[in-house]
Amino acid sequence: MDASGALDSARPAPSAAATVGLPATEIARLVRSGEVTAVDVVRAHLDHIDAVDARVGAFRLVRREAALAEAHAIDTALTRFALPLAGVPVAVKDNVAVAGEVCTDGSPACPERTAERDHPVVARLRKAGAVVVGITRAPELCLYAATDGPGAVSRNPWDTARSPAGSSGGSAAAVASGSVPLAHGNDGMGSLRLPAAACGLVTLKPGTGVVPAEIGADSWSGMAVNGALATTVSDLAVAHAVLAGEEPSEPEAPGRPLRIVLSTRSPVPGVRADAATRAAVEAVVERLRAAGHTVVRREPPITLGAAAGALTRWMVGAEDDAEHLGIDRRALQPRSRTHARIGRLVRRAGLVRPRTAERFRERMVGFFGDVDVLLSPVTTGPPLPARPWHERGFLANITANARWAPWTAAWNLAGLPAAVVPAGSRPDGLPVAVQFVGPPGAESRLLWLAGELERLQPWRRYAPVFDPTAPPSAPPAGASAE
Repeated sequence: MDASGALDSARPAPSAAATVGLPATEIARLVRSGEVTAVDVVRAHLDHIDAVDARVGAFRLVRREAALAEAHAIDTALTRFALPLAGVPVAVKDNVAVAGEVCTDGSPACPERTAERDHPVVARLRKAGAVVVGITRAPELCLYAATDGPGAVSRNPWDTARSPAGSSGGSAAAVASGSVPLAHGNDGMGSLRLPAAACGLVTLKPGTGVVPAEIGADSWSGMAVNGALATTVSDLAVAHAVLAGEEPSEPEAPGRPLRIVLSTRSPVPGVRADAATRAAVEAVVERLRAAGHTVVRREPPITLGAAAGALTRWMVGAEDDAEHLGIDRRALQPRSRTHARIGRLVRRAGLVRPRTAERFRERMVGFFGDVDVLLSPVTTGPPLPARPWHERGFLANITANARWAPWTAAWNLAGLPAAVVPAGSRPDGLPVAVQFVGPPGAESRLLWLAGELERLQPWRRYAPVFDPTAPPSAPPAGASAE
C-alpha cells in the first residue's frame, strides 16, 4: 500500500449528518464506496428538512418512510457501485408523476389520483440511484413567478420575506436551504431559470426534445421542458446527463475562445434591469474577456409576434392542463380561472399556430450563425415579495411577472437551451444571476461555460442562515429566518 492509500485508510469515515450540504457528486461517491450508507444519508437530509422547512415551505409532501425504504434498496443493490447518483436525496416538483403519490400540479382543485408509475424523468433519476425524499410546492397549474397557494407561501432561504420565484420555487427553496443537493423542476416560461436566479442556484433549461417532457396536456404547446436545480455545475451536469439518458461526463471544452453576444435590452417595453443586475452582467463580461473570450453587443430579433406566440401558449396551457387534469374551473383560484378562460378563447380563435414558433426558431438559429452564446440578464431586480399572490387578481399577477422576468420566455418558444448562473450579490446580500443561451445542441457548451465562471468566481452555495456546511457557532447573516 502506498502512502496515499495509508492516509485514505486512516481517514475517519464521514458522519451521515456531515453529508448534508455536500454536493450530490460527493454524496454519491461516498455511498458507492461504502463510506456512508444511503439510509443514513437520506435520514440526515430528512432530519434537516424537519429542522428548516417550516420556515421555507419548500415541500408539499415529505416521503420519510418511502424514502428510507428506497435508500435501503440502494444499499443492498449489486449495481450500487455504478450508480452516478447513488443514495443522493432529490426532490420532485409537484407536476410530474411519482409512483404511489398524488400529483396536484399545484392546484387544490385537482382530483386526487395516485400515480401508478413514475414519469420518465423520475424513473431515470431513480435508475441512477437517486432517492425521492419529497414533492415540492408549485403555484396553481405552474403558471406564476411566485410559489404560493391557500395556507402555504413558499419562501426564499436567502430572505424569507422574498419568494423563491416560480413555478419551480419549491424545488429551488429545497436546494438553497440544503434540504436536498438536487431537485427536479421544469421550465415553460422561465420556471427553472427564475427560481435559480432568485435562490442563487445553477440550472439548465434543455433544448426541445433533449429530456422527456410529457408535462400536463401537451407541455404548453411544446414550450415546457424538464431539468434540474443544483448548487454546483458538476452536480447539474450529472443530473442533466441522467435526465437526458446519457452517460455522465465532464462537459467538453470548446477548444477555442468563444464568441459571445451581450444583450441587456428588455423584450418588454419600458422595463429594464436595475443597477445591481447591470453591474453583475458587466462583471461577468469582464471575467469572460479576461479568460480570452470575445464579447460583442447585439440584440436578438425578438419581435412582438414572438412575444405574442409565447403568451398565447401560456394562456392556453392553463385551459388545456385544467382539462387534462379533470379540474372544475369554478374551483380554480380567481387568477387561474381568468387565465384559463382567456386560454379557452385563444384556443377557439385558433391563435396558437405552430408556424409562429417554427419561424421564430429559424430566425434565432440564424442569429447564432456566427456567435456561440448569448449573454443577458435574467430578472430586473430582486425576487417578488413572499405573499399570498393567489389572493390577488389576474392582472396583478401577470403584471408583476412580466416586469420582473422579461428575458426568459422567448427561449421556450424557440426551444433553445438556456442556463442560469449565479453572478454575484446585491447590496442587501441577495444573489444575482445571468443567463446564457445557445443554439440547438449547445447544452454541453453552456455547462462548460457555467463551469468556467464557477472556477473564475465561485459562488456561495447556500443561503447563510440555512447553510448546513457552516460551523454551528457561525452567526446568522444575510437572511431573515423568522
